[in-house]
Amino acid sequence: MSNREDILREQVAALPLEPGVYQFLDRNGEIIYVGKAKSLKRRVSSYFVKNKDHTPKVRVLVKQICAIRHIVVGSEQDALLLENSLIKTHKPRYNILLKDDKTYPWIVLRREPFPRVESTRQLRHDGSQYFGPYGSISMQRSVLEFIREVVPLRTCKLNLSLQAIARGKYGVCLQYHIGNCKGPCIGAQSEEEYAELVDMVRSVLKGDLRPVRSYLEQNMRQSAEELRFEAAQRFKQRLDALENYQSRSVIVSAKIVDCDIFSLLEDDDVAYCNFIRLRHGSIVALHTVRLTTGADSTREDMLSMAIQYVVENISHDLSREVIVPFMPSAAILFDKVVFTVPKRGEKAELLEFSLKSARIYRAEQMKNLEIKNPERHTERLMNAMQRELRLDRQPRHIECFDNSNLQGTNPVASCVVFRDGKPSRKEYRHFNVKTVVGPDDFASMREIVYRRYSRLLEEQSELPDLIIVDGGKGQLSSAYEVLCALGIEDQVPIVGLAKRIEEVFYPNDPMPYYLSRTGEPLKVVCHIRDEAHRFGITFHRQKRSLAFINSELEQIPGIGTKSLNALLKHFRTVSKVREATLEQLTEVVGESRARKIIEYFNPK
Repeated sequence: MSNREDILREQVAALPLEPGVYQFLDRNGEIIYVGKAKSLKRRVSSYFVKNKDHTPKVRVLVKQICAIRHIVVGSEQDALLLENSLIKTHKPRYNILLKDDKTYPWIVLRREPFPRVESTRQLRHDGSQYFGPYGSISMQRSVLEFIREVVPLRTCKLNLSLQAIARGKYGVCLQYHIGNCKGPCIGAQSEEEYAELVDMVRSVLKGDLRPVRSYLEQNMRQSAEELRFEAAQRFKQRLDALENYQSRSVIVSAKIVDCDIFSLLEDDDVAYCNFIRLRHGSIVALHTVRLTTGADSTREDMLSMAIQYVVENISHDLSREVIVPFMPSAAILFDKVVFTVPKRGEKAELLEFSLKSARIYRAEQMKNLEIKNPERHTERLMNAMQRELRLDRQPRHIECFDNSNLQGTNPVASCVVFRDGKPSRKEYRHFNVKTVVGPDDFASMREIVYRRYSRLLEEQSELPDLIIVDGGKGQLSSAYEVLCALGIEDQVPIVGLAKRIEEVFYPNDPMPYYLSRTGEPLKVVCHIRDEAHRFGITFHRQKRSLAFINSELEQIPGIGTKSLNALLKHFRTVSKVREATLEQLTEVVGESRARKIIEYFNPK
């Protein structure tokens, strides 16, 4: 036994049974993992027991551990707090890592005399008030447009200090003349009056439209009583704009007033946590955080870390009610917060909406990753398919078979080839079923699979990494029998696809295996199945069409196979042969046969 293993065994044996926090160090003395434990000795020793359930990351982590430190605390809650603090301080390599997207749009109320409302993508700690982030720039723009249409705040960048205004340094602009600004730059509007408008804007950004509606209605009535009908009309137009904004805005719930929603989307070695803030039934913030999963992390830990990150960097607090898909591990740390795990109803729909936003964000990230680094994307996808389909190697080369016939007529089959998750169309193959009479899909599958792989073996060509059969257990069994007869059943894994898209069958296993509905492997498998079906149906239609043409032209007396082929090559369809003139037909098959064709289609 090596010196390193002796030292680790001694350190594990010396650990207490009390709760606490443990730290794993590498050969350079750097902390590579921090964890909490109800019992330090039991938890840490579990890493060094051979366990097939250990993830690849845990196995790699264990190989790099050269020393163990521990801190004993009084309770599990104290261990949770200490673990969180140490992870933030040391940022260990094998703990959960958070990667935030800094490009979300925000709306900021500047901290300055006569504050402006602006769009920004930079969240700064400068004393200004930031609202958001917004899930899309179009959502942010609609809010800004509404504010500028309804509330007359200044848009200029002038330094409106009281001294500058008193000196008469500035003059009014076009916005003042068209009624979109009340002229604070020339002292026509007091700070108190302007502050009331800013409070209304603040309410709108928090999702509460009631103060601005009350302000507009009161001013409209007052203007009408004073016979200032043009002013009353302007307030009426702003009220109409408010109603229009509310009808197309981000309001998603009339019953649920204030709450925060968190959803978690797990995908291989990363996860995406989406956060939505609901105020007065409207979405006022939407944000997605990307997490790189740790060596021994659970989804409860990932959700807890994402919530803590959002509280510290985005929202600075939580609503009294937080909707989550499951209870986070650190729920006890959030005082006066009720975590709700809905099963049905409007809260469950809000949770699904949040999860949909996370899926959209993931799709955008995957697309960007594929464009920037296609090799890395392919490697990640192949690893995911290997893990999801329980294969012993990456399925870089996949072949899929599908049968096609119409009540037993013109039976054909297709074989499509995918390399690195993408179709390799030059390697697609069509098969005419030769030995099977009638609609026997099982026998057809046996014939096609045998013809395909007996030829590859004879030519000593590359065998695929995975064979997919479009069909249930019967089709799979037929194909597997052929692989056994050829002696390659251990060289090439094979699976069968059931009617339900997420069900996969394996040889000699009567029960289906269910693929994750949210993972990329299912999308690739569905793409392969659809491509095999499309390719087979196209060939079958061509063959049926050709058979119809042949049967029609074969009825003409004096027209043999050679003439028939010449007609098809030149005219393509029966209708064009029927419409052809005597001269056109004579050029193809000669005058005597041309007259017979004319007489057949025009007996009169």
